[in-house]
Amino acid sequence: MRAHDPSTSTRPGSTSHSSLDDAGPLRVRLATPPVGGVLRIVLVLVVSALALYLVWRILGVIRLLAIALFFAFALFPLVDAVTAKIKAPRGVVILGVYLILAVLVALIGYTVIPSLVKEMQMLSRNAPHYAAELRRNATFRHYDDHYHITAKLVRDARRLPELLARLAGPLKDVTVGAFSFVTQLLAVLAITFLLTKHGQQYAEMGLQLTGRRQQRYRQVIIDIKDAVAGYTLGNIIISVLATIATWAVLSILGVPYALAFGFVVGFFDLIPLIGATLGAIVVSLATVPVNFPTATIVWIVFIIVWQRFEDYVVQPLVYHRALKVNPIVTILSVLVGGALLGILGVLLAIPTAAAIQIILRSWWSARKPEVTAAADDEETMRQASELEHASPS
Repeated sequence: MRAHDPSTSTRPGSTSHSSLDDAGPLRVRLATPPVGGVLRIVLVLVVSALALYLVWRILGVIRLLAIALFFAFALFPLVDAVTAKIKAPRGVVILGVYLILAVLVALIGYTVIPSLVKEMQMLSRNAPHYAAELRRNATFRHYDDHYHITAKLVRDARRLPELLARLAGPLKDVTVGAFSFVTQLLAVLAITFLLTKHGQQYAEMGLQLTGRRQQRYRQVIIDIKDAVAGYTLGNIIISVLATIATWAVLSILGVPYALAFGFVVGFFDLIPLIGATLGAIVVSLATVPVNFPTATIVWIVFIIVWQRFEDYVVQPLVYHRALKVNPIVTILSVLVGGALLGILGVLLAIPTAAAIQIILRSWWSARKPEVTAAADDEETMRQASELEHASPS
């Protein structure tokens, strides 16, 4: 073999290894960026910061708009059905729905609140008697002698009227909050009225700006409307069933104001995941004055069985078919909604998650042909490369 001679000349346009070694380390020259590029970057950052600040300032308005949009989606099917059946103006039908809902809320409040107050007063007055009934059990009496359970229960029960008075006392601190709540409620009702009455015109005006994607976006809006309406209708059906079942069981047990407490359970049952448990705890106090502890035990057994029926039969049929939301997404959305907006956020969490899922599904279905086409092109190029290497030179 002939040894490599470093001094051997190379072909024009080529660089020898020795010349690269003699040149020393590579140097990177930093050029001054163009003034126009820097100004564009600064302008984008300033505009983005101003937009974020504006969104933060009007966050309350955005929240009210989101609530009104949810209510409008929920009312659309009902208003459409009534309008088509009785041939009445759409605005009159919406006002009629508002009136019916207001009457129902007033009726439930008039029925439930006095019943709860009377039951709390009775429980506080008869607390020593219930404690004596508990101490008749030898096992409970053994633990009560060590931990003084009944004494603590009697003391807390006697404080119930005082706690209720404290809650109702500071009216001067509540007036400003109540005024703010009424103002926001009127704003939501007005926006919901306009969206329900003219929502189709607003949607068409927005869709005209989307060009050739108009049909796809229209289908997304329809799917979101159907999902929210299905969720609302299903949630109302579940709450009505819980109200009827609670009313029947409490009537059999002889609990007074059984219908009022049925409304309590039905109202709490509107809250996903935890609502039925909260309602059951409230109603369990009403069973204490009635044949204690048998009525309380029967109620606890019933509510456990009913919640299992809801969790494994009713709710999967409603939420999975109407929304098709993954159970993990459901739990996470409820936690996030509760952290952001409290109980209202919990109510809006599941339909919001369903809407986001519908948007992502539509985006992926539109993008999938592009991804498939790119994969096909890559596969074609790979096969062509293999044929080129396999062909004889």
